[in-house]
Amino acid sequence: GGVDMGIVAFVYGIVCYLIFFITFLYAIGFVGNLIVPKTIDSGPVGPVTTAFIVNLILLGLFAVQHSVMARPGFKKWWTQFVPRPVERSTYVLFTNLILILLFWQWRPMADVVWQFENTAGRFVLIGLFWIGWGAVLLSTFMIDHFDLFGLRQVYLHLRGLEYTPGEFKTTALYRYVRHPIMLGFVIAFWATPEMTQGHLLFAIATTGYILIGIQFEERDLRTSLGQRYKEYSRQVSMLIPLLGRKSREGE
Repeated sequence: GGVDMGIVAFVYGIVCYLIFFITFLYAIGFVGNLIVPKTIDSGPVGPVTTAFIVNLILLGLFAVQHSVMARPGFKKWWTQFVPRPVERSTYVLFTNLILILLFWQWRPMADVVWQFENTAGRFVLIGLFWIGWGAVLLSTFMIDHFDLFGLRQVYLHLRGLEYTPGEFKTTALYRYVRHPIMLGFVIAFWATPEMTQGHLLFAIATTGYILIGIQFEERDLRTSLGQRYKEYSRQVSMLIPLLGRKSREGE
């Protein structure tokens, strides 16, 4: 009798995934000032110092949660309380709850830093914005989208199968940059025909955080994959395609 914990974990995983998907779509609208009720530049404009401090705290909360919970040491401690099959889903849930808080409490800083009046220029930047988001989503599928967002873990648990980490893949965009998801975010955050102070703060802080976060991730990957990752690092640049790549002939 009783409740099948495999089913509970699976349903929980699906709910966390749906929250992620809605948050991801909302993020596109938030950064791009599209459709959604609250965007990066919308809402009542208050004192710029207050806005700056509140926004920095929100960005800082995200950075701390995202970094701390992603570290192997934290996971080891954390899985004493959180069942292993739902660890990833819970991480995804926490990340998205912090993002929802950021979207909700973000204070606009409306002064325009730069603006493209030129139609062609605007068109190019809007195109880059969508290319950035597209690269983020496509890159998750090039590794293992469902593993990344916790669904594979709860599905295997439901079927009573042992979880094995996905294999290390370097397909498609991963042949050109080691972190195409992060590159996609950087492009999406900077590509705007109208850059306000608030948007610029967001772009600078997130880019800085991405550059720091990549260092931690690289360290973890070198630890877990060893020589294989070192070899990959030598052949493929971190964020900017073609930068520092060795010849790939003979592959």
